[in-house]
Amino acid sequence: MPTRRVRGATDRRTTVEERVIVEPVIGIDIAKGVSKAQIFLDRGRPHGRGFDIVHTADGLAALQDRLQEVETLTGVRPVPIFESTGHYHRTLSDYFEDQGYAYVLLNPLIAHQAQGTSLRKVKTDAQDAYRLGELFYKETLERHQPLGAETLNLRTLTRQHEAVTRVYVQTKLQFQTVLDPVFPAYRDVFGSLYSQVALKVLLDFPTADAVLAVPQGELAERIAAHCPSRSARWAAEKAHTLVEAAQRNPFRQARISSSHLVLTMWRMAPKNIAK
Repeated sequence: MPTRRVRGATDRRTTVEERVIVEPVIGIDIAKGVSKAQIFLDRGRPHGRGFDIVHTADGLAALQDRLQEVETLTGVRPVPIFESTGHYHRTLSDYFEDQGYAYVLLNPLIAHQAQGTSLRKVKTDAQDAYRLGELFYKETLERHQPLGAETLNLRTLTRQHEAVTRVYVQTKLQFQTVLDPVFPAYRDVFGSLYSQVALKVLLDFPTADAVLAVPQGELAERIAAHCPSRSARWAAEKAHTLVEAAQRNPFRQARISSSHLVLTMWRMAPKNIAK
């Protein structure tokens, strides 16, 4: 068994205390539903073969039996080590925190750099779990400090808000790419292209020809119907602005029928992207 020498305050040969220090570790390659794991009792001492950790109550109970076996053999609690993989690692990280295990949570980029592997390599879960276990003994790695409930909640809400905002912005940009080949001048008619009234009027008159085909008074009535909280004068002014936009629009109809068809597919837009 490999040993490390621990010296006391003095360096006299007669008072040197030597004891065996073992550092058991369990390398885990996280995956959705089932992860691969490899236990090491100490540096260069893999314990048995790799095994699966099923992310269920029974799977975690089986994992606890293995962890307890290692602790019985070594007298030391093993240190789990795994990569941060979005929400997939949360099942195990939450379990280890609940059970009081100090674990190492690695940034995937740092882990692959330290192992000399590429993020785009062919994935071999069992070997990855083995390499993570070996990495524990090669590098100085800090144990993960669990975050408080308030911090975790704030982080989750912030990330979800960012994700929803990203989709919201992308949806707006996609809508503009559909509108530009059909009626680009329309974006200057209303204060916000994505307001309820702007989107509903566009559904009624999706092309410059559609606008110019009806009397301006009818346009004002349709605009007023979509925005009853505004005055009739405001609706008349917007109808006039809409006619001017249609007149200066570079084309009366979409050059290809698919552009008009795609625009009609946005009939749910007032509910989804109007602000």
